[in-house]
Amino acid sequence: MSDPLERLAEHAHASHVVVAGGGISGLVAALECAKVGMRVTVLEASDAFGGVVRSAEVGGLTLDVGAESFATRGGVVRALLAELGLEDQVVPPNAAGAWVAGVPGIGAAPLPKGGVLGIPDNPWAPDVRRVIGWAGAWRAYVDRLRPPLTIGHQRSLGALVRSRMGSRVLDRLVAPVTSGVYSARPDDIDVDLAAPGLNAALTRTGSLGGAVAELRAARATPAPADAPASDVPVVSGAAPRTPAPGGAVEGIAGGMSRLVDALVARLVELGVDLRTEIAVERLSPADGGWDVGTADDSLHADAVIVALPEGAARELLAPVVPGLDRGEPIAPVVEVVTLVVHAPALDAAPRGTGVLTVPGSHVAKALTHSTAKWDWVRDATEPGIHVVRVSFGAQGEEPATATLDDEAAGALALAEASTLLGVPLAPATLRASHRVRYVQSQPGAAIGRAAETAVARGAIRSVAGLGATGAWLSGTGLAQVIPDARSEADRVRSATLWHRG
Repeated sequence: MSDPLERLAEHAHASHVVVAGGGISGLVAALECAKVGMRVTVLEASDAFGGVVRSAEVGGLTLDVGAESFATRGGVVRALLAELGLEDQVVPPNAAGAWVAGVPGIGAAPLPKGGVLGIPDNPWAPDVRRVIGWAGAWRAYVDRLRPPLTIGHQRSLGALVRSRMGSRVLDRLVAPVTSGVYSARPDDIDVDLAAPGLNAALTRTGSLGGAVAELRAARATPAPADAPASDVPVVSGAAPRTPAPGGAVEGIAGGMSRLVDALVARLVELGVDLRTEIAVERLSPADGGWDVGTADDSLHADAVIVALPEGAARELLAPVVPGLDRGEPIAPVVEVVTLVVHAPALDAAPRGTGVLTVPGSHVAKALTHSTAKWDWVRDATEPGIHVVRVSFGAQGEEPATATLDDEAAGALALAEASTLLGVPLAPATLRASHRVRYVQSQPGAAIGRAAETAVARGAIRSVAGLGATGAWLSGTGLAQVIPDARSEADRVRSATLWHRG
């Protein structure tokens, strides 16, 4: 009788897995299957792999034009980078921090240090009071005096902050963070998902400020090596990052697209069949597996992992997954305009590493001053040259650039950058611009979202030989996407090999 491990290897090599979608989730899922010797084909509809992790040449510089960083919690992204030989390329951002703009009466100010999702522990702190004013500080102090009648039961972040600390804290501190990080309104964010432990701490301490102080103290205490990471979904995208609980970020020298390049290179080494500009259009059961249909061909697969955005994934899977809704989800549409400007006045980084905006105060939701945030970007530029990324659009808000051509979008982004940074940027300062449009997944911390995706995932997993992964199921950010892709790939490959065995 042959050795069990030999039989397993034979089963793996005889099994064919098709991955629909070549973003990070699809590439990681493909890698997990290829590691055990399975034959893997990745089909990507666009002309490049990586999804929202991508780079472009702008003004002679190769720059991130999508995700620019990753959350460090759990160490999962670092572990993958180490596996791919990129760990020594990991770099921290400048610690100067971001500003908030659109504050009535003062215009712009440094975003207060500490806090949780913008919620301060001490409304009297000078940097907090500067943003919310004396009236806002007195109103926020009422939080300490209110009786804990319904403490611990509020799901909506917006409703919680509004009732405990008032509208100034909500509008000037919390809303800029949720808009910049989640592209969502505070009222739509689930407290228990966005800030795990906040409601429980609120019950213990009797106030929201006390709860924030308790969480901050817990974060400052080194956790055991085996402590679980926070589940706060932090978007690794256009906005300057304000750390949520456990939400410190890092980047890769040379850009996040180096992760994509390394994944693709490893997949090529493992013999994975990588194809671009081929969209999966239909799935149908066939011969104990699946017929994977494209515009010009079809492939037979023993298993299929769908790693597409939510709308495309539901459309593809609904005909073969009972109970899965085809409906097109309402997701934030974001446009990011990257500018290369000659502006020596920006050498001093007058507003830190970037700016978040009070919703409704500007047409841009956020700005990242890349040459101030990342040393590798600064080192790649000539004296006086700066890279600025301006982000437009949020949940329920069409980007202001949506109807503009690229030149007009660049001009609007330059005007917004000038206002947000407080530095005159005439049209002649613009050396180059680049514009990209994304349909983001709904934030995993949105109220009801976890239950909705759990239903979808359960329906998909009830069908043999099918799997699905991606930000719409895992939550946004590589720290959530990568472990989810690994877990789903492991489930699918195990079931496939077991079936063959």
